[in-house]
Amino acid sequence: MTTLASPSQGGATLALWRVEMQPAAQGPVHLIDAEQVWALMAGEATITVDSEDLYLGPGDTAILVADVPRQVTAGPQGFTAVVTAPAGARAGVPGSTDKVIPPWIA
Repeated sequence: MTTLASPSQGGATLALWRVEMQPAAQGPVHLIDAEQVWALMAGEATITVDSEDLYLGPGDTAILVADVPRQVTAGPQGFTAVVTAPAGARAGVPGSTDKVIPPWIA
């Protein structure tokens, strides 16, 4: 994750970051308490949202609703995406009440 814009960089209401994942890498199952918009720039990814697979290629966009379990998996060449969410959005894992603000959103 590379922060491109956030409150800590002078932004007020939105955070924007770049995600780069290596081939076949997989992130954890998690929740975000705000809507996210993912725009895939290169490579391929699968985002599993509440047990439904969304396949993304270059130029594809996915809008992920708040508080729904999701997991991101990179395709065979990995991927690069640009993601945005409201500043201060909190992440957690299903079944837990603990949530944190990821550093790339702060």
